[in-house]
Amino acid sequence: MNRVPLLVGARGCVSLEKYVIRGGKKLNGEVVISGAKNAVVAILPAAILCDEPCVIENIPNISDVTIILQILSEMGAKVRMINKTTVEIDPTTLRNVPVPYEKAKRMRASSYFLGTLLGRFHEAHVSMPGGCDLGDRPIDQHLKCFTALGATYYIDGGMVNLSADHLIGNQIYFDKNSVGATINGIIAATKAEGLTIIENAAKEPHVVDLANFLNSMGADILGAGTDVIKIRGVKYLHGTNYSVIPDQIEAGTFMTLAAATRSNILIKNVIPKHLEPITQKLTKIGVTVEQFDDAVRVIGSDNYTSTSVKTQPHPGFPTDMQPQMAAVLTCAKGTSMVTESIFDNRFRYVDELRRMGANISVEGRVAVIEGVDGLKGAPVKATDLRAGAALIVAALSAEGTTEIYDIYHVERGYENMELKLRSLGADIKKVDEPDPAEAEKALRKAL
Repeated sequence: MNRVPLLVGARGCVSLEKYVIRGGKKLNGEVVISGAKNAVVAILPAAILCDEPCVIENIPNISDVTIILQILSEMGAKVRMINKTTVEIDPTTLRNVPVPYEKAKRMRASSYFLGTLLGRFHEAHVSMPGGCDLGDRPIDQHLKCFTALGATYYIDGGMVNLSADHLIGNQIYFDKNSVGATINGIIAATKAEGLTIIENAAKEPHVVDLANFLNSMGADILGAGTDVIKIRGVKYLHGTNYSVIPDQIEAGTFMTLAAATRSNILIKNVIPKHLEPITQKLTKIGVTVEQFDDAVRVIGSDNYTSTSVKTQPHPGFPTDMQPQMAAVLTCAKGTSMVTESIFDNRFRYVDELRRMGANISVEGRVAVIEGVDGLKGAPVKATDLRAGAALIVAALSAEGTTEIYDIYHVERGYENMELKLRSLGADIKKVDEPDPAEAEKALRKAL
């Protein structure tokens, strides 16, 4: 799996990896999209519910997957990598123990262990989820779902503790559209007794992929992809071979890369329908997008016009593409408006784009982007996963050299980003350098 991005140097001081990108050149060629991060981080924990071994294909080589597989292994499951994109999981030996705290707190998807362990053992002990700091992301809708199915909970010492004598199907209405709560509701209800109806459910492609995975093992789930999902509980789930869908957000990121660098890129292994909200916005500003059965070709142009973007639950414009789209709009003529309606804290990347010459002002949940003639390279920092992707988009289009720090965020969700970009002709390399603060500490200790 991925290298750990925080490395200990030969002299004992800590090193950080960064991307060094020389921008301003057009890219060309084709790129193959990996399996969907947002789907696989739900599907892998859901394998806990299976009563036999199962094989999951098209998994991306990203750090979030590494952590989940480590968690499963430490809890007693047998995890075997068949090849670099295929894993066999035998959960029959998994023990009902708390999810390892240090690993679980590093990613948001650790919350899915609540639903899977509750569904299998009627008990779960998982740390409050971590991941990117995108503002307030409470788990109240998750807990509402679990209590509706008959569980009780308490939170102590940063741990969420769930228990139930048995789970009974119920009608659940989410007060707000939540992908995570919808996924946990599906997982927990899969082996509950009777019928569960989830209303105001999230409709994202990865919700559908999770339901298809569970159905392939014998679950009875109807309506995934609509706002009403019905789950009739089953007692047994058999083994399966299942392939994860392509990553909608990785594909969208490469679409914006092609647009920003005025390039011609064929993006393969995609589901074009999943990309329609991104395609529509890119086409509107002047990008050419050609669709095929399982690929899209994106052809940039020299002049883009401004537009308005508002993030919405699927099938609206995805919040995970908002920073990348904003990076493209920094050089579009006129004034663009980007409204973030999902997360409170998703504009932290704006300060970094300003370092590169972008003209962006933020008021609450709205960013106003005045197009400039071009960006210039600068030292910048990835503040979260998709912010890091946006900085790569900006750096590849900018004049000069950009150094992007804290790239471990990017490697949480993008497989082999550096290699894929180099295959398209990008001038990008990953280098290690001492962390100045840690190096100073080490020096003081040595003295």
